[in-house]
Amino acid sequence: MVRTLRGLAWAMGVACVAIGLYHAAAGNAAIPGAEDAGATVDSFGRFMGAVFAGYGLAWLWAVRQTPIPAAAVRLLAGIFLLGGLSRVLSIAAEGRPHVFQVVLMAIELGLPPVYFWLADAEEGAVRARG
Repeated sequence: MVRTLRGLAWAMGVACVAIGLYHAAAGNAAIPGAEDAGATVDSFGRFMGAVFAGYGLAWLWAVRQTPIPAAAVRLLAGIFLLGGLSRVLSIAAEGRPHVFQVVLMAIELGLPPVYFWLADAEEGAVRARG
């Protein structure tokens, strides 16, 4: 379970940094269906890209700790879950988005329970070793 937590946390960190930097650089072109959304959405998307890259850096910070802090994993997973729940709210308020956004929502709702389950894997292993 420790290797799984470390692998997932590294993958999450690297993916979020890459996705965030892509959004910061590409603006509206990074959002399916928003290519012609205008300057306001472009500004917002680029800003949120930078924030998402920072979120990824937080994952990379956490995974570099020994042991990986369970509280950090739970906090970061909770933020990710909140993002997925926000997409659910968007669907309720505005309707179904581009299919790619629905796939992202499924990941954002499905992956946090895995992180919650694995959160204390390494701290627990360290405690067990004494």
